[in-house]
Amino acid sequence: MTPLEMVGVFGAGVGAGALNAVVGSGTLVTFPVLLAAGLSPLTATVSNALGLVPGAVSGAVGYRRELAGQGRRVRKLAVGSALGGITGAVLLLALPAEAFETIVPCLVGLALVLVALQPLIGRKVRERRSADRPVRQDGGRTLFAGLTLASVYGGYFAAAQGIIYISLMGLLLDEPLQRLNAVKNVLVAVVNAVAAVFFLFVADFDWTAVGLIAAGSTLGGQLGAATGRRFRPAVLRALVVAVGTVALVQLVLR
Repeated sequence: MTPLEMVGVFGAGVGAGALNAVVGSGTLVTFPVLLAAGLSPLTATVSNALGLVPGAVSGAVGYRRELAGQGRRVRKLAVGSALGGITGAVLLLALPAEAFETIVPCLVGLALVLVALQPLIGRKVRERRSADRPVRQDGGRTLFAGLTLASVYGGYFAAAQGIIYISLMGLLLDEPLQRLNAVKNVLVAVVNAVAAVFFLFVADFDWTAVGLIAAGSTLGGQLGAATGRRFRPAVLRALVVAVGTVALVQLVLR
């Protein structure tokens, strides 16, 4: 990498760490930057997954206040996230590279749709929560199965997995969104960590990219956790959609 590319990757890591702590979709910031730095889509995905682990942990620590009293729930859901994450990581390397290069543009497109629809999803969540329904402490088997499947997606390609988590938990748990966001950060950290451990032994990655994203996302995770409640969601959403569109165009034209 050139010095300018290294600065760009570090900056993308900061932005991704902050976005992941607040709303998710940080991969849509780092992924196109790694492609622009010359990494192949597969190497970029693996390097990104490894680099974002410290950022995910940083974001989870930053939201530790909102995690109070949710230990049992987090432990149960983390089991499904770990199983899904390792399954997705295995699929990433087991499927041929041609399949990955075909699937990833579709996943990026799906992630962009989810980001764009986040206001609608949030409104549906609030309507659901305002209805007279019994409190569900762990979401039952439906939430466990849904989060496990979402984690397969996260282990394969992490963009917008946090938004899927928030949507599922918001529909099936009676909790404020900030507390759900705290759980989301832990589950994302679990998925990234189990996938990263697997990739360390069997995948090709770029250590420079990993180190820069790790440093940037760790800083970004703390910034996002500290200031996330003051961000304007519309601005963040527009940024993610814009960057993700660049990634999608790059992937289609490669």
